[in-house]
Amino acid sequence: MFETLYISIGYILIAILSITFLIQLYLYIHPYSSIIRKNKKEKKQSSEEDNVQPSVSIIICAKNESNNLQSFLPLIFEQEYSDYEVIVVNDGSFDDTVNILKDFQLKYNNLYVTNIPEDVNIISRKKLALTVGIKAAKNEILLLTDADCRPSSKHWISKMVSQFKPGTEFVLGIGDYLTEKSFINKLICYDTLTIAMQYIGFAAIGSPYMGVGRNIAYRRETFFNNNGFAGFLQISSGDDDLFVNHHATKHNTQTETSFESITLSIPKHTFKDWFHQKTRHLCSSKLYTTKSKYLVMIEPITKGLFYLSLLLLLIFYYNNYYLIIAGVSMYLIRYFTQLLVYNLTSKIYKRKNLYLSIILFDLLLPLINVYIFTIYNKLHKRVEYSW
Repeated sequence: MFETLYISIGYILIAILSITFLIQLYLYIHPYSSIIRKNKKEKKQSSEEDNVQPSVSIIICAKNESNNLQSFLPLIFEQEYSDYEVIVVNDGSFDDTVNILKDFQLKYNNLYVTNIPEDVNIISRKKLALTVGIKAAKNEILLLTDADCRPSSKHWISKMVSQFKPGTEFVLGIGDYLTEKSFINKLICYDTLTIAMQYIGFAAIGSPYMGVGRNIAYRRETFFNNNGFAGFLQISSGDDDLFVNHHATKHNTQTETSFESITLSIPKHTFKDWFHQKTRHLCSSKLYTTKSKYLVMIEPITKGLFYLSLLLLLIFYYNNYYLIIAGVSMYLIRYFTQLLVYNLTSKIYKRKNLYLSIILFDLLLPLINVYIFTIYNKLHKRVEYSW
């Protein structure tokens, strides 16, 4: 009887392993490789830019970002685009932001600055700042980024705006990070690439669920028709992903994934700061639509079950060569598929190839997310984020 139970459990484990393996393989081959397919498709098309360049309003919110504004704001004005304005919303900064922006206004006649008093009491000052900037915008197409971001090329605006077709309301871009020689930077860049592959991938197959405020465009009319951020003012985060999550659809959303269209931000330098950042992002996912929650959870759940069933097979069925060969074969197929998709995507963004590090990061990141959702979130539940 024990032997029969032992064999039955072995078959159950290999069944779980097989099902999760197929789901993981589908995710990497279909949605997660959409960046690769889109860039390959656009290279085959005509390289000539559309001569029609609609007017654009670029909105940047800044709070104590004097150094970043001094370094990165001039790059916005170097864009090769015919008609655009830049609106910087100074959210109660007490550094040298005001003076720096005044100097820039003397130099750039398409720079407009609006200020929010420091003593304004609201849960999410970032949403207020964005709303103020959007109300001040003269143009229908809005392109949003952050003060600590730099465009990767002089064609950032034209590339993002080129995705606006008749009926398009959202264009989801990619926000990457500057590279540094440190373990945490490699981990952050891997995490960022993974997130981009996921939200761009699901948007490409008709299920957009988030965007990043560092690089996103939408119509001014769309913002006001949906009452802006009114549905999620109760939390500090969510100005980018929740607005997309609740209003982007298969028919009104496009993606832009070329290297020339990405923005590069300054990464966090300590795990504490990075955990704070991820806490804000992960907390907003609680307000995702039910469908989006399923989309977000399918990858980590199937990955966890895949690794768990493989581990149990290796521990308890090491003497069953057929099960072990089947399990190890599925692991290797998944690993090399994953490696191929990550490396081809990394190549688009001029990143170094991943090899053995992908094994470590693939196991480490889910554990970090679980830790942030549980222990870290409880330990820091009193910390409030206005941005």
